[in-house]
Amino acid sequence: MTRPTKKSPERGDARTRLLDAARDVIRQKGFAATSVDDLCQSAEVTKGAFFHHFKTKDALGVAAANYWAETTSALFAKAPYHAPDDPLHRVLAYLDFRRALIGGETYEYTCLVGTMTQEIHDSAPTIRDACAKSIFGHAATLEADIKAAREQRGIDADWTVESLARHTQAVLQGGFILAKATGNPDLARESVDHLIRYVCQLFGIETKPPSTTEREN
Repeated sequence: MTRPTKKSPERGDARTRLLDAARDVIRQKGFAATSVDDLCQSAEVTKGAFFHHFKTKDALGVAAANYWAETTSALFAKAPYHAPDDPLHRVLAYLDFRRALIGGETYEYTCLVGTMTQEIHDSAPTIRDACAKSIFGHAATLEADIKAAREQRGIDADWTVESLARHTQAVLQGGFILAKATGNPDLARESVDHLIRYVCQLFGIETKPPSTTEREN
């Protein structure tokens, strides 16, 4: 996702600008290292405007997690991976789409709620819970296609639809950590490639169908 810039004719109200700033700055610096001054400077608002909209930095963290969920949900709802008729092809196209998003600066393709969860899971439970709602809510959007693919192919196994949906997010978040640790996005792409192979094996197919998205190599 891109964010408004000074060249944009309309950057939105102060609250939206602060949430956009939080999305970008926290992914770059981490939640603890991001100050209110950093957010105000990036959003080009006063500190008074910040505290008008958010009583505390933690309140901003909760709002940022919710904002991330709303904006990314809109992005994924319009994505091309919904197009295939076969539900398994839709699941695999989703993974291809996630792979294609990996590129550019590390903060641009990694996950805000994953970043915050790693930092504050014990120290800020309200932010953690908002992040969990975003992560698990997104995983749940895959369940219908996984269930339909399983039923269509008569898969009888000891894994559940919900657990596989959650596993996709575990691999993606883990790939982001490896990319952050090395500065190398290829490690995140590699993780997705292994996930694609794993899903193909679960459903008894040797190779995946052609992607509906252009894969970035």
